[in-house]
Amino acid sequence: MENMVKFSELFGGVYKGTKVLITGHTGFKGSWLALWLHNMEADVYGFALKNEDSPNHIDLLNLPIHQKYGDITELGTLDEYIQEIQPEIVFHLAAQALVKKSYSDPVETFSTNVMGTIHLFEACRKTKSVKAIINVTSDKCYENKEWNWGYRENEPMGGYDPYSASKACSEIITASYRNAYFNIEKYNESHGVLIASARAGNVIGGGDWAADRLIPDIVRATSRNETVKIRNPKATRPWQHVLEPLSGYLTLGWHLAEKKINYADAWNFGPDIYSNLPVYEISELSKKHWKDIKIEFSKHPDDQHEAHLLMLDCSKAYKLMKWKPVWGIDKTIEKTIGWYRDYYISGKIETTHHLTDYINDAYKAKITWTTH
Repeated sequence: MENMVKFSELFGGVYKGTKVLITGHTGFKGSWLALWLHNMEADVYGFALKNEDSPNHIDLLNLPIHQKYGDITELGTLDEYIQEIQPEIVFHLAAQALVKKSYSDPVETFSTNVMGTIHLFEACRKTKSVKAIINVTSDKCYENKEWNWGYRENEPMGGYDPYSASKACSEIITASYRNAYFNIEKYNESHGVLIASARAGNVIGGGDWAADRLIPDIVRATSRNETVKIRNPKATRPWQHVLEPLSGYLTLGWHLAEKKINYADAWNFGPDIYSNLPVYEISELSKKHWKDIKIEFSKHPDDQHEAHLLMLDCSKAYKLMKWKPVWGIDKTIEKTIGWYRDYYISGKIETTHHLTDYINDAYKAKITWTTH
């Protein structure tokens, strides 16, 4: 990074030389997080199911990190691995992450997102090296009332579909473990662990090929010279580049690692209000950056219920953590579609380049995690 901070100095330098475990490192967000932590010279470990899709981001990155393939619904395998590696900071991203799939397989969804979370917490509870746990859930954990304003961290949990309900359960479990086992009033007396949860909006960026997601559906169809059919074009979401919530998770981990007990709580990491846009606007913006994109809006929306309007209020993170987004919606779409365009047309993997651009822009904006 020319004339900018070094990777290892970001987030107060707390990750350099630190053992960090990522569950779900083979997924979209997990692979970007693994790259960022590796570049900050963390000792990165991953535990996840092997990503059998082709292409998939984690294999394209080919990172020199420690990996173990396993299922978080199997307590013994996860427990043995955590006991073996003795991590200091744990980012829990392993999940069944698709709303549509949760309708077709609710058992797997609840097993992974609820019991998987419990298994992780139980394994960490027995591991003295663990100092901080960040459980990544979803903005869909809230009881959605289709309000025209954002949900705050103290709003009731809910969940119409199985996926949303499973994430609400994961949040309740996190609060339970924080009270019962990792109580901040007993910190440094009966335990040495700080646990927090993080909720983000609709995350986009290069390297996501999951089914039934807007951007992956668009770029897959475009790569085959096909027209993509968009369902629920009027559904509004808080769109953000994958690096935005990751910067929030890393900021949260930084403060927990520095033993700041007040950060052991729930946090929203969403975009600015101008990035809350309907699906059809995101689709049209995408066409500006890849002329081959062809879109057809469905006249028959999905018959499975999915929230039409969902926004996050991130005032808490803005005020207390001094965290804020770096890229607006235009830059987010430009970078996202540009990543796939370059991959499909030229075979380029621009992930590291985009990460560097993001950090440089954050440095220019004097974002707190670049300046300490």
